[in-house]
Amino acid sequence: MLHVDNFRKDLLLSILMIKLLDFWAVWCGPCKIMEPVIEEIEKELSGKVEIEKINVDEKPAKASEFGVMSIPTYIILKDGQEVARRIGVTSKAELLKLLQ
Repeated sequence: MLHVDNFRKDLLLSILMIKLLDFWAVWCGPCKIMEPVIEEIEKELSGKVEIEKINVDEKPAKASEFGVMSIPTYIILKDGQEVARRIGVTSKAELLKLLQ
């Protein structure tokens, strides 16, 4: 059972948590190259970073909202604000540095 206090706490944590938005598509070669990197980051930073994978073919409005013109695009949000953006194949080390 979800209590209101727990719901508010979870909502607050999701707002304050660092988020990595991963804009991708099934047909995108570089996206496929990056998939294992994103999975590794998700495992390593579990509970610290929330990763949201956004298929641009299924959610074009979301891609448009964030001004995504090329994929893969990685947008890092802290406290709900964009703090970094990378486009294309990006090293795991660089993404981890941005997520600190």
